[in-house]
Amino acid sequence: MNAQALAHTLWKCLGKLLVILELSVQGNFLNTSAIPRRCPLVCICTSDLLSCAKQGLQQVPVALPPTATTLDLSHNALFQLHNHWLAALPRLQALRISHNRIMDLSPQAFHNATDLRHLDMSSNYLHAIEKHYFEALVHLEELLLYNNWIVQVDEQAFLRLSSLQKVYLSWNNLTQFPFSSMQGLSHPNLTTLDLSTNNLNRIPIEEVTALPVYIRNGLYLHNNPVKCDCSLYQMFKQWQQRHLSSVQDFLEEHTCMAFDNTARSLVRFLKYNKIFENCSLSQGSPGTSDVHATVLVGETLLINCNTSTHDTSATYMWISPRHEPIMHPGNGNRTLEVYHNGSLKIIAAKPWHSGVYVCMAIGKHHQLNKTHEVNVTIHYPMLDGESFSTGLTTLLGCIVSLVLVLMYLYLTPCHCFQCCKKAAAPSPPQECSAQSSILSTTPPAPDGPRRKISTSKHVVFLEPIKEVHNGKIRLAANKDVTDTKNPNLLQLKSDSESVSSIFSDTPIMS
Repeated sequence: MNAQALAHTLWKCLGKLLVILELSVQGNFLNTSAIPRRCPLVCICTSDLLSCAKQGLQQVPVALPPTATTLDLSHNALFQLHNHWLAALPRLQALRISHNRIMDLSPQAFHNATDLRHLDMSSNYLHAIEKHYFEALVHLEELLLYNNWIVQVDEQAFLRLSSLQKVYLSWNNLTQFPFSSMQGLSHPNLTTLDLSTNNLNRIPIEEVTALPVYIRNGLYLHNNPVKCDCSLYQMFKQWQQRHLSSVQDFLEEHTCMAFDNTARSLVRFLKYNKIFENCSLSQGSPGTSDVHATVLVGETLLINCNTSTHDTSATYMWISPRHEPIMHPGNGNRTLEVYHNGSLKIIAAKPWHSGVYVCMAIGKHHQLNKTHEVNVTIHYPMLDGESFSTGLTTLLGCIVSLVLVLMYLYLTPCHCFQCCKKAAAPSPPQECSAQSSILSTTPPAPDGPRRKISTSKHVVFLEPIKEVHNGKIRLAANKDVTDTKNPNLLQLKSDSESVSSIFSDTPIMS
């Protein structure tokens, strides 16, 4: 009995142990989903950065840590992005896939990246931008597509991307672009649209000039083979006069073709504009509705919104030169006010109120009817020209007279005042410099042997004069010869009748 009881107890303990082991294994299996995925071996992972660049990848790694906010897959050999491939990265905000071999995008490649802000797909092999490519990226701010093979952009490719700020499409093969899709308030934050270095042979002037000024300021169209004409020249010349960055930053790169299909005929039409001498800027570019208004500092200016809308329920909004909206009722700015009819009032104008104001008429269904732009200049009052000229002439005359008086009083040629004061009495030569003596000594009277000091005349150089005695010139005696080796070297005799000169100790060649 004891053996049977002992065996029964052992089997019972063994069964409990097996149950515990089974539960433990099941619990560990269920908790595997809670364990964060490990970093792929070919990538470098930090808390929120995942870098898999320059690894020669042909496919995206499967296991990606969900904490990543930045994913770098640049400089690889990726050729395709599958649907929902970003589902494991709910926090992703920046994606870099540049320098790969992607030619096309699947319909739902970015449908799980709703928080994506920055997308870099430059230097790939994309041939077109279809409608479905980026429609899920509603919070996208920067889109880099330069250096691809894009020849066409769908009109609705950027329609839902209302948060777009910068789009780079340079270095592609675009022959046209849907500028009309960028009009109105569809992209209120767009400040850069780079279409430079493409194959645009025609620019629709009316569509481009209808764009808001904040888009035109960053609309880069240089290095395109467009044909030279007056409308093109007038548009870009006005942009230059208004100091738009798109023209000012690349002034010499704006070229046009003087002759069709001739690459050598490219002309820098904004720098060398002689071929457009017959084009008048006074007529304005086609489609433009710019108006200029000027007002003095401190005065009030009223600007009308000439949008020609017939919708009585339309509301109006102005965009200030600082890209700030001004709506009715007021937006808290006491110096700018919008009325029911769309007019804008600038109260107590200040110099910083200068710039281009854009008026937008918005219909009942929040559809933009038309825009109108006004270039406002605030300046200070000018003085009367004739009175200003007379006053300036009088002031200059007074200044010249004062300078001449000061020169007469203080700018004396004598720089040694002690020598000038003691010039009447003979003094040792070492008391005054040679320059002072030269400037202060005067020639003697012609009728006497003695040289009298006069303050009425100044000479620069004074030759020593031989003494005259009884109508004859008296030379120094032999004892006065100081250099026996050179008998022609004489020295004037120094006695009470001779006046010491500045060269009295200087030998003179006879």
